[in-house]
Amino acid sequence: MHDTRELYALVMTLELRQLRCLVAIVDAGTFTDAAIDLGISQAAVSRTLAALETELGVRLLRRTAREVTLTATGARVLSHARQVLAGAAELVRETTTGHTRLRVGYAWSAMGRHTLAFQRRWPALRPDTELHLVRTNSATGGLAEGACDVAVVRTPPDERRFDSVIIGLERRFCAIAADDVWARRRSLRLAEISERTLLVDRRTGTTTTDLWPPQAVPAVEYTNDIDDWLGVIAAGNAIGVTAEATVAQYPRPGVVYRPLRDAPPIAVRLAWWHDDPHPATPAAVELLTALYRDT
Repeated sequence: MHDTRELYALVMTLELRQLRCLVAIVDAGTFTDAAIDLGISQAAVSRTLAALETELGVRLLRRTAREVTLTATGARVLSHARQVLAGAAELVRETTTGHTRLRVGYAWSAMGRHTLAFQRRWPALRPDTELHLVRTNSATGGLAEGACDVAVVRTPPDERRFDSVIIGLERRFCAIAADDVWARRRSLRLAEISERTLLVDRRTGTTTTDLWPPQAVPAVEYTNDIDDWLGVIAAGNAIGVTAEATVAQYPRPGVVYRPLRDAPPIAVRLAWWHDDPHPATPAAVELLTALYRDT
């Protein structure tokens, strides 16, 4: 067994060319054909594989005069090797393609009813930049984690790290079980919610108890995911307060949404890193602002 330091040292000594060599041997079926595919000598293939087996301390292949087969450990290593090589290839593509893709991150409900229009209009606005929407369960919509280039957020981001602009405003809605007595109402008020148990996503949600005066704060339970949030509400165990976008993005059997007449609107922002703005960011701001403004 390796301790943590030994494992770290082992990872640092592994080389992509060693993993690529293993994959080539298995895919080609022989050392000779692998050497041809890699553009190196057969002796170099043998040395590279031997070095990999020495580093890992295990045998990966069984070699006979007619065939090469994987050991049980070799099969597991091969699977991981393919994943590592695919990740490395994606890293190279991402850093050398000249920003031909814009990843838009979000935590809950993207742009709500504007999401589809944004996706459909984008190719005409920026035909040179492919659009990808990325849902990440983080407070920054995946921005801090590097999962996206820009993020749609509904809470102010850290100004020390991120720039942002408000692209629109959304109303707040109350989410309740379909068989709840409130489901027959056309709208609700914040003061009424003080009587109920409020379900809050403390990681990525837009609702806090600051919406109520100290003497009228409702009982609160917590969750960390939109699907869990909807499930608890559908079961009638709590109610929720959410942005208008959730209504459009997450219609759910057993859950109805009613507007809160006296709740302040939610500012929807597009955010990006201070020091690494994507060239297509201004185009995204322009289109999203127009979509929110038009409605």
